[in-house]
Amino acid sequence: METILDSMIERIRAAAGSATPLRLRGGGSKDFHGEPPQGELLDTTPWTGVTSYEPTELVVSARAGTPLAELEAVLAECGQCLPFEPPHFGGGATVGGMVAAGLSGPARASAGAVRDFVLGLTLVNGRGELLTFGGQVMKNVAGYDVSRLMAGALGTLGLIAEVSLKVLAVAPAQATLKFELGQADALRRLNDWGGRPVPLNASCWLDEAGLKTLYLRLRGAAAAVEGACKTLGGERQDESQAARHWDLYRNQQSPWFEAREQRDLWRLSVPQTAPVMDLPEPPLIEWHGGQRWVRAEAADAQRLREAAGRVGGHATLFAAASGRRAAVSRFTPLSAPLERIHRELKREFDPAGIFNRGRLYPDL
Repeated sequence: METILDSMIERIRAAAGSATPLRLRGGGSKDFHGEPPQGELLDTTPWTGVTSYEPTELVVSARAGTPLAELEAVLAECGQCLPFEPPHFGGGATVGGMVAAGLSGPARASAGAVRDFVLGLTLVNGRGELLTFGGQVMKNVAGYDVSRLMAGALGTLGLIAEVSLKVLAVAPAQATLKFELGQADALRRLNDWGGRPVPLNASCWLDEAGLKTLYLRLRGAAAAVEGACKTLGGERQDESQAARHWDLYRNQQSPWFEAREQRDLWRLSVPQTAPVMDLPEPPLIEWHGGQRWVRAEAADAQRLREAAGRVGGHATLFAAASGRRAAVSRFTPLSAPLERIHRELKREFDPAGIFNRGRLYPDL
């Protein structure tokens, strides 16, 4: 198995020597996210395996090409999970891709993001050096927590070879409540509930054909969940159906997402307390108000970025309409100080600029 990693390292060294761009890729389930991939394919899927798992210590380590479904199955056997509910977006999702994409599911606002659960990792940098970060947190001279820096970098800083993650026990109880509420009322209630000692875990508000609905998931101790159900009201949902509901939204396979037709999908990251926003259509709202999905035409890009900026957030073109090349940058343009930091990090980790060139920004 080690020869697989050795082969990938040699490939990286050769590419650095010839300045040949490499496209780091696992299962390809998130190829749509970010700027279009460039370069020769470096496939990580042969590099698989859960290398260490200590259920009593709540720590698991796995190689980058390990299927995410396989890792989750191993954890489930011991009654544990990845609390941030990483989306799969297809059957090929891998552990390395999960960290590189940095995407979290419905529970993110309550449980934390991918980066919050990364304890350490092994990385191959653009010089072909195998580096290990973690344990007692090792930082580079700029003061960055290198392990967590890789979450959301989309493979632009190096090849994640192996990652160690913190895991948690599956909550002993959960319940999903349904409320018929308009957007303003739903946001007001979510903000109110967020200040109470109730086990909020996930929320989803949407308007489908004029039916405005808020779904609220509670997780935690049985007594806390049951008490919250009595306090908050709403219509309690069948748990097996509710589990499927949350999984569909986690992987964007629900009717709301599939009804995009030829429209782009935008992700607006805003403060949870942001009010109803001026958008082309009512959004699908998650993370207790902090994440708002909008289906929009290409001409709406500037309007969406301005709307997000007005409330202190930002807008990302998450997925372009099928068959259409994005006319704007997928990610909000960087300020001058942030762009300088991005460029310095890229130079430090990937001096020849071979890894996933342009995946975050066209010229980075």
